[in-house]
Amino acid sequence: MLKKKFLPAFHGLRDAFGHPAVRVQILLGCMAVTAGLVLQLSLIEWAVVISLIGFVIGAEVFNTCIEKLCDLHSEEYDRRIEVIKDMSAGGVLIAAISALAAAIVILFRHLGI
Repeated sequence: MLKKKFLPAFHGLRDAFGHPAVRVQILLGCMAVTAGLVLQLSLIEWAVVISLIGFVIGAEVFNTCIEKLCDLHSEEYDRRIEVIKDMSAGGVLIAAISALAAAIVILFRHLGI
């Protein structure tokens, strides 16, 4: 039963991880984890970092889905599709900026700034 529920999700993750933009976010997440290990983050800081990594990667996966859906609709230029793709990318940017802001707060705390 569980296999039936989760197998499609794992297939989707496999496909998403093959997309270059998702790979970039995974790489940045790995860099954040490495920095966290070096800085010896507290449990609460780890919870924030891990949650934000998941938030940004999840946003990128949704953005990739939206782009693929738009491309299925039409590969010809359509201003409406451009707006949809730009808004979706903007959502990823908001998530990434939020994660960066939290990282800066945590970094400043550890560096005594």
